Amino acid sequence: MELLTALAIGLLFAVGIYQMLRRNVIRSAIGLIILSSAINLFLLSTGAFLGTDPAYDGAANPSDGLPQALILTAIVISMGGLAFVLSLLAVISARYETSNMDEIERLKR
Repeated sequence: MELLTALAIGLLFAVGIYQMLRRNVIRSAIGLIILSSAINLFLLSTGAFLGTDPAYDGAANPSDGLPQALILTAIVISMGGLAFVLSLLAVISARYETSNMDEIERLKR
């Protein structure tokens, strides 16, 4: 099960990085979302004890709460970053009437 989780997280990282390296800013924003989801899944998998323990079962054996707090913080920060990227995308699309970075001449200088 750990191998399947690691492969899924690695695949999400690869797809997110690939999309972020595209020249279209909309696809770059989608890559940012995918990459933040991969990071959240990675943090969640680091806090699981063999993937069998619940977050809190009422007994003296709770799982580690730090990765869950980190995931919550990462979700909030990634949503703020995504809102910033989408606002920049709206300004660039309105000003230059395109979302392709190759067609925007003034951003290259």
